[in-house]
Amino acid sequence: MGLLLQRIARPCFTDDGLGHRSHLPPLPTPARLIRNRDQLRMHCGRQRVAIPPRYGRLEIRPGQMHVGPKPNIPEGDSVMLRSFLMMITCLGFSGLLAEAADKKSPALSAETADADFALQGEYAGEIKGEDGPVKIGVQVIALGGGKFRAVPRMGGLPGAGWNQEKPKTIDSQLKNGAVRFAAEEAIGVLKNGQLQVSDLDGNRVGILKKVVRKSPTLGLKAPQGAVVLFDGSDTTHFKNGRKTADGLLMQGTTSIDTFQSFKLHIEFMLSYMPQARGQGRSNSGCYMQGRYEVQILDSFGLSGEHNECGGIYSVKKPDVNMCLPPLSWQTYDVEFTAAKFDDSGKKTANARMTVKHNGVLIHKDVEVPKRTTASPLAEGSQKGPIYLQNHGNPLRFRNIWVLPQN
Repeated sequence: MGLLLQRIARPCFTDDGLGHRSHLPPLPTPARLIRNRDQLRMHCGRQRVAIPPRYGRLEIRPGQMHVGPKPNIPEGDSVMLRSFLMMITCLGFSGLLAEAADKKSPALSAETADADFALQGEYAGEIKGEDGPVKIGVQVIALGGGKFRAVPRMGGLPGAGWNQEKPKTIDSQLKNGAVRFAAEEAIGVLKNGQLQVSDLDGNRVGILKKVVRKSPTLGLKAPQGAVVLFDGSDTTHFKNGRKTADGLLMQGTTSIDTFQSFKLHIEFMLSYMPQARGQGRSNSGCYMQGRYEVQILDSFGLSGEHNECGGIYSVKKPDVNMCLPPLSWQTYDVEFTAAKFDDSGKKTANARMTVKHNGVLIHKDVEVPKRTTASPLAEGSQKGPIYLQNHGNPLRFRNIWVLPQN
């Protein structure tokens, strides 16, 4: 006996274990649980729902809420519990639903992004050091609701001087129009498009200005002999291809043309999803031959793993994480060598690939010993397509061409 609210695609319902059901909207997650001696409360946005402890326990899990079990509920209490269920249904978790909608509404333009977007980004410059000026780059990640994470990198930004030392991240909150990041040896204040750095005594040691980097291969034209898969005019080279009104290709499509070894140029834009985390943050993938994935993900400012942007999924992480902030146009330039098979179908050589992300080499002639996770095609001697994965997050693509190689 108990109440179970499950977030599923079809309408949800409450069930008190006595055969009484009431329909309600999908339960968003996470919700905040507060425990004390008198009651269990669930915060529903600005709504607050109390559950008498005699009905059992309240649990919040990813995608579900559970009240109970509590055996032998008297009929009078059962009526009270059913009334509580109806109250939840009437409330519709309006506060949480609105909050969940905000968290899960990706922005595909600066105009539709929240106010935090203007502060997120890359900052670079010099600060005073004991032996003279020191170059530094800071990546500021928006985490939603005015929360930010600063990732300072000595020497400069990734691909632009960073010395590869592991950074110590600093979290902070927007207050009075500024974000104050307090590190062990310095304090940074982010405001009006610049990051002012001071020592612990309050003496200014440098100002880092916001920079907007662009890939040097943006707009790269297809060479002679290349197959232009998408130039904004139509989607005739893709199965189930969808084009936006402004001439961009949407995720979740497979090229009709198939290839063996080739050079690929593709441009993509990650959506802005500050409330999302991990693999839920603008996730997609570009699959060579529909078999070998170079991951696409908003991993701006992260460590750069095999399942993050630029990684050869489940095979190798990028040598450097060159992911730019979301809503920036980015590039992959890939040289792919197909696996080789003998007449009996036995593989005699693994596939290989070299990848540049935003013009920076992140994989050099890497051997790919197997098809990567979630690839739609098994390994084989046949040609394969370019597959752009739909992982539930919106992205945009443009300027896609493939130059077949012997």
